[in-house]
Amino acid sequence: MRRDTSRYFYDSFTRQQWARFDAGRYRLAPDALTLLKGVNEPMPLSEVEEVIGPLCRHLENEFNSVRPFVLAVAGSVAVGKSTFARVLRALLAQSGQTVDLVATDGFLWPTATLEKRNLMRRKGFPESYDLERMLGFLAELKEGKSELRVPVYSHELYDIVPGQFQIIKQPQVLILEGLNVLQGSPRDSAAAAADYFDFSVYLDADQNDVEQWYIERFSVLQRTVFQRPTSYFHHFKNLQPIEVRKTGQEIWRSINLPNLLQNIQPTRERASVILRKGESHAVKEVLWRHSIPPVR
Repeated sequence: MRRDTSRYFYDSFTRQQWARFDAGRYRLAPDALTLLKGVNEPMPLSEVEEVIGPLCRHLENEFNSVRPFVLAVAGSVAVGKSTFARVLRALLAQSGQTVDLVATDGFLWPTATLEKRNLMRRKGFPESYDLERMLGFLAELKEGKSELRVPVYSHELYDIVPGQFQIIKQPQVLILEGLNVLQGSPRDSAAAAADYFDFSVYLDADQNDVEQWYIERFSVLQRTVFQRPTSYFHHFKNLQPIEVRKTGQEIWRSINLPNLLQNIQPTRERASVILRKGESHAVKEVLWRHSIPPVR
């Protein structure tokens, strides 16, 4: 079926239709999949076999013409980007490609800078990133620089880790995962991160479902990571369950929802493919931009 999303036409596939594109080439062992899952980001083996495997099958045709091949993964907080990106990396590596994964969190300004600029409650918004550094990284990657360094971000510390870097050495495929990777050109710049992408995936879901997933994740973190003295959110350690839900909801509605509506969701139709999730986190529909014909 073909769908008009106002700016582009997309070929629409049900999950069952999409699953037929993979002949069983891409698989993960249950133990391997468990290690790749993030907090409150469920992913059964069926999601690998019926959704991400067929996507990898499509991408095989794209790799030979472009090196390095840069693939972006975008979407809201709590929609499952991190797990999706890690599984995608593991599957693509099965085809013999060298694949690196970089999260845009490494390009956030350090907490001291965000506090100085009064941006802590806008963390994740476009202005909270060092866009110049991110664009420089992508430009040098495309130019074939032999070794690149990306700052390491700690979710526990909620900050860039001083002196620590992820080293990127000329991968054949680079996955860049983050909230606002599909943004247009920043102010006073002729370039945008999206200008360097060869393919992009947007993980989509009803905002009410994502809110619930965020609150559930916040609750899990409150009982685990936030209990550690080293956690930036250690001050939440003694919240009662009703307070946990109320706090998570307040953070979602005052920070993450506005970012989703103002900055993230408007970039959705720039993606090569949109994966629409249902309430259970499972992808129920795949929208493939018709300008890139799917494999038959």
